[in-house]
This record gives sequence, structure tokens and C-alpha cells, in this order.
Amino acid sequence: MKFQWNMLWGIIFALIVAVFAVINVEPVSVNYLFGEGEWPLILVILISVLLGGLIIGSAGIIRIYSLQRKIKTLEKEKKALEQKSDDKKEKEKVLTDLK
Repeated sequence: MKFQWNMLWGIIFALIVAVFAVINVEPVSVNYLFGEGEWPLILVILISVLLGGLIIGSAGIIRIYSLQRKIKTLEKEKKALEQKSDDKKEKEKVLTDLK
């Protein structure tokens, strides 16, 4: 259900950006580091939204990757501790059986 709500909000946001971009079609001056150019405002808006989405998406992917690595590390630690605990229990059982 959460995915559906996120998808709905994404579609609503895309519609708002599209309507806003279509309303603003007059050319504007865009200053680059190396020059200046005239672009329709609709392209400036859409490219800005696209680049923003790519940056946020990349940050999210990097975060997911780092969390997955951390999960794997913690699972290995957990398995090692469980093995150590099992070994300790076996040793205690052997010692109690010898008594």
C-alpha cells in the first residue's frame, strides 16, 4: 500500500511540474560557467527536475548499498556469536556430564 501512495504522489508531482513547465514557454537567458545561451523555460524546468531526481536517486542507491553491506557484516557477526554460544553450551554440558 505504501508503494501505491508513493507512486500516486510521484504522478501528482509530475503533473504539477508538467503543467508549470507548459505554462512557462518563453525563452530565458541561461548563464553557464563557460558562456551564456537562450533556452525555453520549459526545458530549463524539466532538465532541472530530471537532474534533481537523478541526484536524489543516486544518493538513495548509495545509501541502500551501504546499508546492505552493513547488514551482511552484522549477520556474519551474529552467526559467529551464535556459534561461539553453541560451543560454550556444549562445553558446559560436557563438564556437567563429567561431574
